[in-house]
Amino acid sequence: MAATRRRSRGMSVLLHGTLALASFIALFPVLWILLSSLKPGYAIQRSEFRLFVDPSLDNYRHVLTQTNFPDWFLNSLIVAAFTMVIGISMSATAGYALSRFNFPGKRGLMWVFLLTQMFPVAILIVPIYTIMARAGLIDTKASLVIAYCTVAVPFCAWMLRGYFDTIPRELDEAAALDGVGPFGIFWRIVLPLARPGLAVTAFYTFLTAWGEVAYAIAFIQTDSKLTLGAGLQQFVPRFNAQWENLTAGAVMITIPAAIVFFFAQKHLVGGLTAGGTKG
Repeated sequence: MAATRRRSRGMSVLLHGTLALASFIALFPVLWILLSSLKPGYAIQRSEFRLFVDPSLDNYRHVLTQTNFPDWFLNSLIVAAFTMVIGISMSATAGYALSRFNFPGKRGLMWVFLLTQMFPVAILIVPIYTIMARAGLIDTKASLVIAYCTVAVPFCAWMLRGYFDTIPRELDEAAALDGVGPFGIFWRIVLPLARPGLAVTAFYTFLTAWGEVAYAIAFIQTDSKLTLGAGLQQFVPRFNAQWENLTAGAVMITIPAAIVFFFAQKHLVGGLTAGGTKG
């Protein structure tokens, strides 16, 4: 018995030590960027390892007042918000249709959704750019919203389809007997129970647009219309990289994503506790 207790205590210490090490490895880059954003430029490029060197908020003040960062931030927020709203709407309706209805071409459509995830962005940029150019959407936010939806909607539709499958069909039948139409069943019955899936979808679509770089560089040509991912690249030119401005901008970029995650997490927990009628 004593040997078993000692082994259990040893395994517990090993497990907690492993978790602590993994947490440190995961958080160290974030902490290092945060500390670097408080240092002057010359201190970041030193080979000497020091956590604090003349800490101040000058880098944040310079990025916010002397660069186009506020414009980039607003552009990213608008693009990400529209991508999230449109992406959730299209993904939820497509996922519900795939889950509840049988129609010609259903299996083919599901395969198309899967195949779209196989192509890298480098291959898709040229044909999508051609389409946007012919539609006169180059150098507009609409081009980015459309491009990001083509990336996010197929994956999210598959994910929501799987979540809708877990909601009992008996609820649909009971609502139909009460005279509720198909859209009413979707809006009033299924969606409230699918809040956990919708929260994850919202978070994924927001991040898809918030941190994307390739499409933003290809489609946007005016500096004031750039999004954050493309705009921050101006801080690291080939020569004389401005690491102090880049780290300050990188820290500020994480704030909206953290806020969206916070609210998505709250809705996720609320949806799990409020709805759950599996039998």
